[in-house]
Amino acid sequence: MSARLVQELAADGVPVALTCRVLGISRSGLYEALRRPPSARQLADAALSNTIAAIHHRSRATYGAPRVHAELRLGLGVACGRKRVARLMRAAGLVGVCHRRKRRGQRPLPAPHEDLVQRRFVADGPDRLWCTDITEHPTATGKVYCAAVLDVFTRKIVGWSIADHMRAELVVDALQMAIWRRRPAPGAIVHADRGSQYTSWIFGHRLRAAGLLGSMGRVASSVDNTMMESFWSTLQRELLDRRSWASQADLASAIFEWIEGFYNPRRRHSSLGYRSPNQFEDLHTAATTAA
Repeated sequence: MSARLVQELAADGVPVALTCRVLGISRSGLYEALRRPPSARQLADAALSNTIAAIHHRSRATYGAPRVHAELRLGLGVACGRKRVARLMRAAGLVGVCHRRKRRGQRPLPAPHEDLVQRRFVADGPDRLWCTDITEHPTATGKVYCAAVLDVFTRKIVGWSIADHMRAELVVDALQMAIWRRRPAPGAIVHADRGSQYTSWIFGHRLRAAGLLGSMGRVASSVDNTMMESFWSTLQRELLDRRSWASQADLASAIFEWIEGFYNPRRRHSSLGYRSPNQFEDLHTAATTAA
């Protein structure tokens, strides 16, 4: 480590003799260390660093050490410690994206549904409890609005809709996609906030027509829809905030590809044992069928 530091400082113009004096090492010891062939540990670290870099790249440069470690262990069967992964990522300058919340404010209307969830975002199987919400993001040609429906058990986005407006059709289209895809049993719960789109007659009508139960949290409380807030936070930091968007069409296409090409099939979740939503659902389906 000291030898590498001396080399890096020398490349920046710091005299080798000065660095050795500050670090308390002899120049003869330095040159001996430089001539010494790499150890087995160093070679293993170099190989592992290459694999880590590839995983980080495939994650679209979003994974930090915990998810990279999970991909190594669960995806590739590589046995190594999380601290070692973190050390090698630091050495390579690889970092995951950082958490940052973005608050959106809109005056909510009175709720037509009771809060059936009461902040207990748990389900004993797929399609028993869904959460839904809207987010927005600017582009050079105007804002893009996205509504999504998330299955609480699998964390999977089962329905979504993207548009250049926030009318009720936006959330109805996302709900309708979820219903077409999943065919939930009557009595499944759909939890939302008190935005005007979710308190609209047409949204309530679609719920009733499908035999679904509406649920709404309290006014101006993001905690009452915390699972959707968490999803939007992930989308924000892993896609939306990482670049500027030239057009609404570009961003809409990117959101579609991120949900269907990365988040559902590939992105590992700590709450799912570092499996993706699709993998977690497949394991549950297999276990249910075997039982």
